[in-house]
Amino acid sequence: MTTTQPVDHRVDVPFTGDERALLCGFLDYLRGTIELKCAGLSDEDARRAVLPSRLTTAAGVVKHLRWVEDHWFRVALGGQPSEAPYTREDPDADWRVEPGETISGLLADYAAQCTASRELVAGLDLDHEVAFRGDEVLSVRWVLIHMIEETGRHAGHLDVVRELLDGVTGE
Repeated sequence: MTTTQPVDHRVDVPFTGDERALLCGFLDYLRGTIELKCAGLSDEDARRAVLPSRLTTAAGVVKHLRWVEDHWFRVALGGQPSEAPYTREDPDADWRVEPGETISGLLADYAAQCTASRELVAGLDLDHEVAFRGDEVLSVRWVLIHMIEETGRHAGHLDVVRELLDGVTGE
């Protein structure tokens, strides 16, 4: 069980700037929070369920967020086919940690997906729109705002999971 405070490597969010700088800054801060909350966890602790939901583990949250990044950026904005592990029959597969998956591997996959997401968004205007779910449209701005909400919500889950695992608390 880990008992030391992890080192915080998050980027500082600017207090001023244009909309893109602020949106991307907050999202990157939250992405860094996900890494911070998992820093120093053993694979065993990262897989351990401490909440009633057996899927809400540190490793499960990271795996889920990796696929959420993929869905909203690569699939929805980029128009690429989904490669996510979930199906209609198994909608929670992106939360389930498989044998052989490690927290360090899941964090590396998440970081790589975040890098790909950043690169895709860097080439698009915030007002850029794509067709979505048939007759709907989706903007880059909406995706960034949604990802701030999604990542922030799961960072909160990790706050609770981490404190219940080993007492580590913090921002």
